[in-house]
Amino acid sequence: MRTLYPELDPYDSGHLDVGDGQQIYWETSGNPDGKPAVFLHGGPGGGTAPFNRQFFDPTAYRIVLLDQRGCGNSTPHVAEATVPEDLATNTTDHLISDIEAVRNHLGVEQWLVFGGSWGSTLALAYAQRYPSRVTELVLRGIFLLRRKEIDWYYNGSTGYIFPEMWEKFVAPVPESERGGDFVEAYHRLLWDADPAVSIPAAVAWSTWESATSSLLPKPERVAEAADPRFALAFARIENHYFRHAGFLTEEQLLQDISSIADIPAVIVQGRYDVVCPATSAWELHRAWPGSELCIVDDAGHASNEPGIVDGLVAATDRFRAGATS
Repeated sequence: MRTLYPELDPYDSGHLDVGDGQQIYWETSGNPDGKPAVFLHGGPGGGTAPFNRQFFDPTAYRIVLLDQRGCGNSTPHVAEATVPEDLATNTTDHLISDIEAVRNHLGVEQWLVFGGSWGSTLALAYAQRYPSRVTELVLRGIFLLRRKEIDWYYNGSTGYIFPEMWEKFVAPVPESERGGDFVEAYHRLLWDADPAVSIPAAVAWSTWESATSSLLPKPERVAEAADPRFALAFARIENHYFRHAGFLTEEQLLQDISSIADIPAVIVQGRYDVVCPATSAWELHRAWPGSELCIVDDAGHASNEPGIVDGLVAATDRFRAGATS
């Protein structure tokens, strides 16, 4: 079983002005002359974490992490936003443009694109827009952002597996609204002007996902997700994207798969992933014969579960030869 590479610090970092008043945080670590690889975090709104660097051999890769608009170390941070309209320039097209801006800023011609959960959505959308810029794709916990995936996770089905956690998720929603779409109900709560309403709603949204992401309970993960600043950005941005179907047409990522048919790809999927069920990974693989699907039978959604780490590091190790500057 492969494990994460040792901890490492960035050798360079900064904020890139991409317009719209947005400053995107980026960092580079590993080998400055190595093969470029960009890590796309989940959520949307999750931000990067130091351990994200550790999926790559630091002697072989020039590792690029960036925080998407509104979260992590990028500014302005959505926790300070006051109205939903503050997210008007936070769409999938904007994020794709930001990735390209960072690539150009760093002087990268091509790079490996690594993404999990929402990061897999964004990685696919970016690669389909700019296939010539992508050398390989390493994807985890496939999320195609279709209505059936949103309904599965936010409108009751997952509650049959995690009933006690589902009860906490629905608690902030008035009983009169519990028969409808919880994504819509939460939109109102998350943007309530009263912090006594918006913050508990954000924490309930954020901890629902963190509590259901691992095959076995991870209390420390739930505690991290309960931080109000993190939770507000995470919940507001996710809710914004999910209300707008990720700014994608239904089935778009499957319908446009021919544009990346020749890009080598590895898909790592937990068998018991309830956040992004394995059916989406299977449907993606079936539509994309050139991809390799690795289903981990003793894992859920989280990227740091042992079998998931093994599959992801095996993929980046396989692709590390052939530096591209």
